[in-house]
Amino acid sequence: MSAKSPARVLLVDDDIELCELLAVRLEASGYLVSADHTTADALRRVGREHVDAILLDLHMGNDDGLDVLDGIRKRSLDVPVIILTAHGSIDSAVEATRRGAFGFVTKPFQDVELLQKIRHAVESFHLRCEVANLRRIVRGTSDDERLLGVSPGIEHVRELIARVAPTKATVLITGESGTGKELVARAIHDQSPRANGPFVAVNCAALSPELLESTLFGHTKGAFTGAVAEHEGLLGAARKGTIFLDEVGETPPAVQAKLLRVLQERRYTKLGSATEQEADVRVLAATNRDLRQEVLEKRFRDDLFYRLHIVPIAMPPLRQRREDIVLLAEIFLERSAAGHGVAVPRLSGEALAALERHPFPGNVRELANIVEAAVLLCSTGEISVEQLEGIGIGGPAPASEVDDFDRGIEAVLRPYASAEAAALPPMREARDAFERAYVDTALARASGNVALAAKLAGRNRTDFYDLLRRHGRSTSGGKKGDSRIE
Repeated sequence: MSAKSPARVLLVDDDIELCELLAVRLEASGYLVSADHTTADALRRVGREHVDAILLDLHMGNDDGLDVLDGIRKRSLDVPVIILTAHGSIDSAVEATRRGAFGFVTKPFQDVELLQKIRHAVESFHLRCEVANLRRIVRGTSDDERLLGVSPGIEHVRELIARVAPTKATVLITGESGTGKELVARAIHDQSPRANGPFVAVNCAALSPELLESTLFGHTKGAFTGAVAEHEGLLGAARKGTIFLDEVGETPPAVQAKLLRVLQERRYTKLGSATEQEADVRVLAATNRDLRQEVLEKRFRDDLFYRLHIVPIAMPPLRQRREDIVLLAEIFLERSAAGHGVAVPRLSGEALAALERHPFPGNVRELANIVEAAVLLCSTGEISVEQLEGIGIGGPAPASEVDDFDRGIEAVLRPYASAEAAALPPMREARDAFERAYVDTALARASGNVALAAKLAGRNRTDFYDLLRRHGRSTSGGKKGDSRIE
């Protein structure tokens, strides 16, 4: 910790008076202190702001501190979490340590003990960050090459990567343009036994059929007009490493036949040569096409498809991982500001809500471009929803959504609105009817995404799940028995 950059400590405790007391003590010791009194606020902050250490109360109202710890770990794997607990909860504190907490302090605690624990946590965190930075420098990787996000969809992708990376299996990565398929390929390579070898990527859609064949397999001198020297080819350049065939569905028939031989026999031949070469490479491929349909329509070889499709990994579009939008936006803010040498602006609450509503047909790449444009256009230190509207997104909720909500609430209240109506129902019954309409509208507006629906409703996810169960809605996002919303 230095005078120029004091460490940031986050207090997560629903005891406001205790937080105020701790803040005074920590600030007197040179720390910058923030406090959140609900788990939802704390998890939001961890996903958006840099924190050097967290003090977490093991009992936060109805929330389980261990679940909160798990949520923090998903958002920030390395930040040290110190558990605050009463004497009677030592077993839970030990379990928290097993799950990755840095340590625990029992209440009542001594200032010296607490400050010492925080100092050790911050020093340990800074040391890990320095080591990680050195490793990135040595290996040539950067934050731009990491698969970022906390959504279930991205967590599932990371689990698949961890399982398949140590193997020799060929992997086919599918997904829309802009979802980060090359990041998956790089992650597989980086976690594989070939990590010290080269990672060579080629966009099969960017080259003509003749040039693609020569680029991949190489050629001898004089193999064709203009071949004035021997060319090794990317398969040779990727020897003992990994070759990534992006947009493999665009490859012409002649190249497909040669790729099949590479996968089947681990051999290939340069253009103009009769000598076989060994293909000592791992093949990863990606496509935004439906290759099964391409096979049915005879545009892609079925035998090559099955060789590539040994382990499929599907990248979810950004509209299906809305939990990641704020996190990614904040990272792109810092990255864009650093790249253009300007101060990092903040996104207003309305701007964040607009981003979360946007469908992002261009996926993560579109989000990065939008944020970069907003950074360049921002002159006040805060990006407003009006600025986002100026670059094509944002604005109030569509009129159709507002109308649907109004109609839903009107339908609930209409039977009791006129003077001739029957006696008013009990308030609890009317409130339940309103809650059902509200929950259904929130889920519809969030396309069935429970986490986003909870955020739109201003409730934490646990409370929103309780509402779903109370009103007979399944936790998959629809009425019980209705599987249309996922």
